[in-house]
Amino acid sequence: MRSIWNGAISFGLVSIPIKVVNATESHSISFRQIHLGDGGRIRYRKVCELDGEEVSSAEIGKGYEEADGSIVPLTDEDLAQLPIATARTIEIMSFVPAEEIDPLQMDAAYYLAANGPTAAKPYTLLREALKRSRKVAIAKYALRGRERLGMLRVVDDVIAMHGLLWPDEIRVPEGVAPEADVSVREAELDLADALMATLGEVEMSSLHDDYRDAVEALIAAKAGGAFEPTEPVVEPAGGQVIDLMAALEKSVRAAKASRGEGVGAGAAEAEADAEVTPMRRKAGRAGAAAPKAVGGKKSTAASAKKTAASAASKKKTTAAAKGTKSAKSGAAAAKSTSASAKKAASGAKKAAAPRKRSSA
Repeated sequence: MRSIWNGAISFGLVSIPIKVVNATESHSISFRQIHLGDGGRIRYRKVCELDGEEVSSAEIGKGYEEADGSIVPLTDEDLAQLPIATARTIEIMSFVPAEEIDPLQMDAAYYLAANGPTAAKPYTLLREALKRSRKVAIAKYALRGRERLGMLRVVDDVIAMHGLLWPDEIRVPEGVAPEADVSVREAELDLADALMATLGEVEMSSLHDDYRDAVEALIAAKAGGAFEPTEPVVEPAGGQVIDLMAALEKSVRAAKASRGEGVGAGAAEAEADAEVTPMRRKAGRAGAAAPKAVGGKKSTAASAKKTAASAASKKKTTAAAKGTKSAKSGAAAAKSTSASAKKAASGAKKAAAPRKRSSA
């Protein structure tokens, strides 16, 4: 990789010659401006405002514009005479835990390579010291005409440097947070935690730019003459008011289904077809009627329960009626039998008694 800066790391009295190379690269697709009439390239020309003449890069210098519009010229020689100790040195000032660095301060990233065989020993010493301390180094350095703040850390077996914004360059987030006083319930937090756990982790190396792929395919199709225009996808305007709990529950189910967990195929289709309807919960007394579903019809479960209860009650009433009738019939039969027995006994008594003789 081509170096963009050569200098040294100042680590106390130890000096480590290094080369700075870019740690990142942009893969974004850049476009050129063209004339719509004939497709000709549109270019910019550097023209002096005073004489209207086009000037070359060798004739262009630096200048600072003051509030009244006047320009103060500054040359590279003027800037080189400034008393900056970090002109060609990355000066380490302190070592701090990595969590003390706010990610908002992170800027461009660079790899620091040892410059020459003599730099290998002190370079390795600093790298291993950073590893063992589990800290990062805060340093100052000068690049592209200005002094900058940096953070040195270990990436694999290489010392990397992140440019940091100065603390006064971080804006205070005033007016960014919601102004309304919003409270979040524990149940909502539990569902959010469940959704986070279900989504799980992702391999960062598997992520890629789908938009860039689509643009490259579009360019290839137009260049090969096989481009066919399609109808653009129009997103609906405005936001949709949703029930937060219902949305979280549906998100958890969808995440589990995408990972092959929980619901089966039939249940997944039923859930996909079902619509989530926010429910208004009201406090009511015990034994109140079951809530009605959408459309005013009673719930199927409630109807089935009521039908079963009615059938059981009717069966119990019929059994009781039959029992009463049987008891009455038995009592009547017993009474009739008792009367017959009494009558028979009376007849037998009369037959057994001696007849009186009539007098002469």
